[in-house]
Amino acid sequence: MSWSEMVRSWGTTAIERQLCFPCDRVLPDFNEAYYRGVTILAEPATVFPWLCQLRVAPYSYDWIDNFGRRSPRELTRELQNLERGQRFMSIFALVDFEPQVHITLQLRKSGFSPPLAVSYLLDRANESECRLLVKLVLRLRPGLRDEMFRRLGPSLDWIMMRRQLLNLKALAEGANGLASLG
Repeated sequence: MSWSEMVRSWGTTAIERQLCFPCDRVLPDFNEAYYRGVTILAEPATVFPWLCQLRVAPYSYDWIDNFGRRSPRELTRELQNLERGQRFMSIFALVDFEPQVHITLQLRKSGFSPPLAVSYLLDRANESECRLLVKLVLRLRPGLRDEMFRRLGPSLDWIMMRRQLLNLKALAEGANGLASLG
């Protein structure tokens, strides 16, 4: 697998990339997609509350994208009360969700970034584990700004999203994984 293919599809299988994700309906005319996936040794009911925590923090590299503040290491129950339009990770709005199944976000108005949407989808693998699959879709437009996204976006997103998914995995799997959070 080439570097380009790896950063566009990290952790996912060809079959998983063929799934219909809710973000496909949010931005149906997308022309770029990135896929990410990780196996979590926990049921979707354990993982989903951690996805709700994305309302207040990105859970990737806090020193880069959370202004140096630590992403919470304990669940906040109130964050599980989801409503469309809620802010997630400060730059996204919740556009769709199904408890224990998915959350789908859309980038709020941005003058710099192309239109984009992302779905975090939980797929039960068996009784004791699930797959956390992510699809990010973008509508790249002609011009220099979006050409930068075309060239740099997959790698930059892979760096941040990989850390985010590994941190969410560690938190959902329990206290043993907390040391890996950054």
